[in-house]
Amino acid sequence: MGIFVPNITFGPAVIQALRQHSDKVFDCHLMIEPVDLFLESFAKAGCDIITVHAEATKHLDRSLQAIRSLGRKAGVSLNPHTPESVIEYVLDRLDLVLVMSVNPGFGGQAFIPAIVEKVRRIKAMIGNRPINIEVDGGVTPETAPLVVNAGANVLVAGSAIFKGGKDAYARNIAAIRIAEAG
Repeated sequence: MGIFVPNITFGPAVIQALRQHSDKVFDCHLMIEPVDLFLESFAKAGCDIITVHAEATKHLDRSLQAIRSLGRKAGVSLNPHTPESVIEYVLDRLDLVLVMSVNPGFGGQAFIPAIVEKVRRIKAMIGNRPINIEVDGGVTPETAPLVVNAGANVLVAGSAIFKGGKDAYARNIAAIRIAEAG
């Protein structure tokens, strides 16, 4: 059982086992507390991007520095209730901002509409910096264009992809891609 959220999907051992079978980017979203104790394990397992929750560390700047010192790209995740101002002073340490559009921990939740404006404000705050904006939670063909138009360029979808069984996966992914392209 986790402390920040009640379940962990993939730990370092699973990442390490999968890493040898793929050259894709492994974008690791750590929904654990305390997070700093696990950064090295996930880096050694083969994660390319390590994202920590601003709410799960007392020293966000230190956590981001630690990720970078391990040779990995650094990301920060913000829960729906967390104001984007918490990243204002660490922008130059970031490669990614992950905006949670549901409360983290469980799939199948409804998208929180106020997140669209939060993404827009984060995009303005980032300016010309090469920082990706990722949105996770409730991403569907209906919500994808909203967050992409607000500035998101990476989308995480779970329930919207896996509904309908394995015969529907490709069709579900295509529907989100078509919708986000507008």
